[in-house]
Amino acid sequence: MSDAVYDLSLERIALIRRMVVAWDGAEPGAPTIHPAAPYGSLDRDGDIANVTGDDEGAEEEHRSLEDGLAVFVQNGQLKPGRYQYHNGLAKLDPGAVGDVFRDAATGETPDVITFAVTPEHLALIPQLNIGWNAEQGVPRVDPERPYGADGAYTAAMKRLLAAVPGAAANDDEDAETRLVRLHRELQPALQIFLRYADLGPGDFRRAVERWLPA
Repeated sequence: MSDAVYDLSLERIALIRRMVVAWDGAEPGAPTIHPAAPYGSLDRDGDIANVTGDDEGAEEEHRSLEDGLAVFVQNGQLKPGRYQYHNGLAKLDPGAVGDVFRDAATGETPDVITFAVTPEHLALIPQLNIGWNAEQGVPRVDPERPYGADGAYTAAMKRLLAAVPGAAANDDEDAETRLVRLHRELQPALQIFLRYADLGPGDFRRAVERWLPA
């Protein structure tokens, strides 16, 4: 057990809720925070200062949100259902990162996304293997080991979904195709989770690979 304690403040929650979730296309791919506009605009430090009220320390605060994002996804609570959000990727450079909704022919992506978050998405989100993309300077899910386990990511998904009622039932897709689709749907599902999941401020302690309330 680690003695590391993370202070999830109101300001950090506000920054997490502003994060723009895109898609890292490195195989097999995974959600990532947009590298050029992690909080919605191209002025990263200005976005942070608008929330914290502090013109200094933006880099340190931004770097701390690797742990902040992990704390949030492992402890936030969201009910299944249909949600809608304004798509921050619609106004950003499509060449910077991927977007599962972007039309390959036109390069366009919807301004508003309506998406149904299922119990399956909610079982997978807390298990996402969140780390730091040193090259792009943002938190991301590891695109090679998105659920932390070695081997095929779909095998890890099967284990994680085994306890979800009805997760294996589908008349239209074979099991592997369905798992690939579910994995790609974590871009909008995670975006919705960050915007709408319930979690208040507090201290969290890291135990092995999980963050728990201190």
